[in-house]
Amino acid sequence: MREDTQTSTKKRLARIEGQVRGVAKMVEDDRYCIDIVRQVQAIKAALSSLERIVLDDHLETCVETALKSDDMNQRRAKVAELVAILDGRKK
Repeated sequence: MREDTQTSTKKRLARIEGQVRGVAKMVEDDRYCIDIVRQVQAIKAALSSLERIVLDDHLETCVETALKSDDMNQRRAKVAELVAILDGRKK
């Protein structure tokens, strides 16, 4: 993972961690269910955004390197890895 992506990822994870703690506090305080659901949706959106950033970094580093390689097994492995992770997103 590139250094800038790693820094951005750490910041986003800290923010998401704070959001999750906030939701736990909302549940503890018996807050209105719809308010809790809205916060959960915000967390899911933040996680999806984080996923895109990490996947983009992976494509621009690991996958690009593999595709430029003369090693056909490495190429196939990276393509299979991407197919598996993208297929898992649909479920």
